[in-house]
Amino acid sequence: MSPRIVIVGRPNVGKSSLLNMLARRRISIVDAVPGVTRDRVGTMIELPPLDTGQKALAVELIDTGGHGVEDVQGLTAEIERQIACGVEEADLVLFVVDAQSGLLPLDYNVAQLLRAGDMEVPVLVVANKVDDAAHEGDAYEALQLGMGEPLMVSATSGYQKSSLTAAIRRKLDGCVPGLASNGSSQDEVIDGVRLAIVGKRNAGKSTLVNALVGAERVIVSEQEGTTRDSVDVRFEWNGHVFTAIDTAGVRKRKSIKQDVEYYSHHRTLRSIRRADVVLVLVDASVPISQVDTKLVSEILRHYKPCVLVVNKWDLAEAHHTQQEYMDYLDKSLRGLSYAPIVFISAEHDEGVKDVIGMALTLNQQAGHRVPTAEINRVIDQVLSERAPVSKLGRQPKIYYACQLQVHPPTIGLFVNKPHLFDANYERFLINRLRGELPYSEVPIRLLIRGRQRTPDSVNVDGEPARRTEDRE
Repeated sequence: MSPRIVIVGRPNVGKSSLLNMLARRRISIVDAVPGVTRDRVGTMIELPPLDTGQKALAVELIDTGGHGVEDVQGLTAEIERQIACGVEEADLVLFVVDAQSGLLPLDYNVAQLLRAGDMEVPVLVVANKVDDAAHEGDAYEALQLGMGEPLMVSATSGYQKSSLTAAIRRKLDGCVPGLASNGSSQDEVIDGVRLAIVGKRNAGKSTLVNALVGAERVIVSEQEGTTRDSVDVRFEWNGHVFTAIDTAGVRKRKSIKQDVEYYSHHRTLRSIRRADVVLVLVDASVPISQVDTKLVSEILRHYKPCVLVVNKWDLAEAHHTQQEYMDYLDKSLRGLSYAPIVFISAEHDEGVKDVIGMALTLNQQAGHRVPTAEINRVIDQVLSERAPVSKLGRQPKIYYACQLQVHPPTIGLFVNKPHLFDANYERFLINRLRGELPYSEVPIRLLIRGRQRTPDSVNVDGEPARRTEDRE
């Protein structure tokens, strides 16, 4: 496992901004409202080597909620517990203070927490909001915490970023055995299969994440809207590495009133794009809503493999059989008739392992590459059964087909006139390809491209191109 660095501090000292700066992209939501971050938000970053004899070091960097924040939904105790759990699991803690506002009583409370007898973890004090050398004097107040000289940085401008990363690397080399001589390249770090867990509010997404990981990694509450950010949690199952992405619950766009909700909504949509497989969590105790259909539309738009995960089935099975509910989903969530359905109770850890196994299967299907000869054999067979209908006296002709990419499986169809192939025939082709090729449970993207007749001597993917235009 990679070394784990946890960022702690009172609210609004710039913890999320620091994570975003070190990650070189916006991972954690940043807002002037205290308490935006609740769960532990993590990402993998790379620390540069200190000398030519070292490799770059891949580490897991985790942002935590603000210590001492008064949460409006009464989740203060849960936020504090997540901070404590994060510190206990850390190899290094970055204790962030605000150099501009100076030390407050909450800063001393955090220092006392880190000094607790059962938390023997190395700590670096980071004085944030030091924009330039002229303001470095403001940071020395942090010496009063008794935790060493502060590292000065500006998370917004990047001032002294290289000094900070070097100090972090030196600290890790000194406290984690084997790092100083070896290190690890980012290329060696495997995110594994990225699973985005999406659904409407209170469907049980965070409960499912905790069940997958086998630990209380994200806050679970009966209140809606507990999760605000997209939280990445890495775990292993049967020798395979996964990253579960817990997302904020989506609701109707017109109900989004705060900036934080707006960012959370868009993070959820971005998580779908990031994912290898999407787990669409459906609450069996309530009807399918517009929110569910909106999420499905986004998944279809990006050709993402997905598992329909029916949660809280223990509350609904007395009223429906599984087949009845599957028929209901087929009518309610159009376009996903090929997607597998798994019935679970995340709270009772029932069926959760089936979800992981199915997600792994879908990822393997989406990454499978089919030989060009096999694809053209299927196209020949399809054309013999049903040729495209001529339009305006022009006969649509398919010259050959080949696979252009995986994730998603993309089939290129090279034809005489693309506009002669209507949407109905495209759907027919996709369904037949799904039935004949090893893509029975994942979306297939079909690209129809215009091209002159390809001579038999032309190779595609190293194989003779086959012309199918004469098949009527």
